[in-house]
Amino acid sequence: MPRIIPIKDLKNTSEISEMCHKAEEPIYVTKNGYGDMVIMSMEHYEHTIQQLNIYRELEVSEQQISEGRITDARSSLSSMRAKYSL
Repeated sequence: MPRIIPIKDLKNTSEISEMCHKAEEPIYVTKNGYGDMVIMSMEHYEHTIQQLNIYRELEVSEQQISEGRITDARSSLSSMRAKYSL
């Protein structure tokens, strides 16, 4: 279940930092009862960005496949060997 805290609680920075490092998900911060910000640990942020990059690469690959821009592995390796004299 997501953790939600009011913005006034951000005054306790060491407590918030500890909360971020213990949480397996982002912490949602509200202002006047409405969503305002999301905070998370650096580790969680970097992991999330890494996942997004993987999904982006998969999307590009799927688009290339649907456009027919594919080559089988043997052809690709042969052209690489010829190009780089491997």
